[in-house]
Amino acid sequence: MAAAAPGALGALRTVGVRLVAACCARLGPAAWARGTAPRRGYSSEVKTEDELRVRHLEEENRGIVVLGINRAYGKNALSKNLLKMLSKAVDALKSDKKVRTIIIRSEVPGIFCAGADLKERAKMHSSEVGPFVSKIRSVINDIANLPVPTIAAIDGLALGGGLELALACDIRVAASSAKMGLVETKLAIIPGGGTQRLPRAIGMSLAKELIFSARVLDGQEAKAVGLISHVLEQNQEGDAAYRKALDLAREFLPQGPVAMRVAKLAINQGMEVDLVTGLAIEEACYAQTISTKDRLEGLLAFKEKRPPRYKGE
Repeated sequence: MAAAAPGALGALRTVGVRLVAACCARLGPAAWARGTAPRRGYSSEVKTEDELRVRHLEEENRGIVVLGINRAYGKNALSKNLLKMLSKAVDALKSDKKVRTIIIRSEVPGIFCAGADLKERAKMHSSEVGPFVSKIRSVINDIANLPVPTIAAIDGLALGGGLELALACDIRVAASSAKMGLVETKLAIIPGGGTQRLPRAIGMSLAKELIFSARVLDGQEAKAVGLISHVLEQNQEGDAAYRKALDLAREFLPQGPVAMRVAKLAINQGMEVDLVTGLAIEEACYAQTISTKDRLEGLLAFKEKRPPRYKGE
């Protein structure tokens, strides 16, 4: 692939460019299939006893993966076992070049994720609590660092760690009836994965207000403060947010796979630095697309007035 952009923009810029160029180089283009299944067309490998259902959609939805949290008896709370399953799934997906977009949703009506499993935590020795919270933070960070677009479909309650899980996703959509909040201060603790991402999503002042008050917002209120991108009236099936997330994922499918991954990297890295360094990161990431076969295919498809057939190469 093309080398990182050269230039002398100072030590900070040079470090930023080299860092991102190295990250881009590791992306590695690969052949990706694309397509969509009937509305609920899933692959068959689903174990009903699993607390996390990993579904690779088929046909015209091919490339979309749905992570369905399915822990009804615990209100989808983050237990040791669920964290283990999430970690395993994310680890597999991050290196799967056939994956184009990931949706995180609940299989349990009215609940997205109620946060950490406090009943399980109450049985822990004090020495176990720190490592458990660190594991939650680690899994959430791994989700945030997935190379493809991620969408949280919030069709119900998302409190504490549940909202932190959603904040790690690139895009959040919710039903108007959903409830969201970082409520940890009610328990005399702080959000273990929300004090940094919430201010970045809605601004420092509002984030402080919500965390200090432990306030819970409905879907309309969350949309008003910028916490979510779309709010939908809930449907009879209770999956309005999921259906919207699926529509968004379908919009992403036709785009160039390498470009999607590099664009996400450029945005994520660039938002953490000053503008000059951010522009250098953008330049370095753009360079990674120049030598790809997909870029040439895009130009040819435009010339021939046909849809492009990208392969992630």
